[in-house]
Amino acid sequence: MTQYKNKLSKDQRSKFLFTGSILGLIIAFSPYIFYLYEIFPSGRIWENSFFTYESKYYEDVLTAAWTYLGKIVPLLLLFIWFFTCKHWWYHVILVPIIMYAFQLITAFYQDAFLKIDLMDNNQLIYLAPFFIIVLSIVYLIRIKIFDRIYGIDLSEIDETDVSVFSPISETDRREMKSFRDEEEEYWEPAQEDYYTRL
Repeated sequence: MTQYKNKLSKDQRSKFLFTGSILGLIIAFSPYIFYLYEIFPSGRIWENSFFTYESKYYEDVLTAAWTYLGKIVPLLLLFIWFFTCKHWWYHVILVPIIMYAFQLITAFYQDAFLKIDLMDNNQLIYLAPFFIIVLSIVYLIRIKIFDRIYGIDLSEIDETDVSVFSPISETDRREMKSFRDEEEEYWEPAQEDYYTRL
């Protein structure tokens, strides 16, 4: 049984090491991936045995490839960061991922169909719903984590009067006041005159 566990853990470690090595190589070679645009021809039309590409907006295949790879490389790095991040806030990485993906789609759409005004204007308006959804998810995760760490029951917050400016709730303040009132009936603190002792 222990040999099986050792073998399983070795297999998992080797897969982890293999995946980490591939991701490390992709990150290390990301500048070379970006500079792949230099292999594309300089001209409006690029013909090869598979397809023909015509750059209508940029009017140069080399410029179009430079633009696309300028969006693809950061998008690739952000995807790697998103899938390997172990922090609770990793959903926020979706915001720049969505932004770069939208810019890549817009750049390709403009170059392929030469429609400039359709998606270029008001990009933030198109992206705002995604930002709001992602930020809401992150805030809910944060609340759950704080609930788990500090043992706060979220249903108890509604039952107690919590003051924003005071660390003590109004319910606790009332209980302390009633306790002091009860104590004053039975026990009177000793009044000492410190000046007479001197």
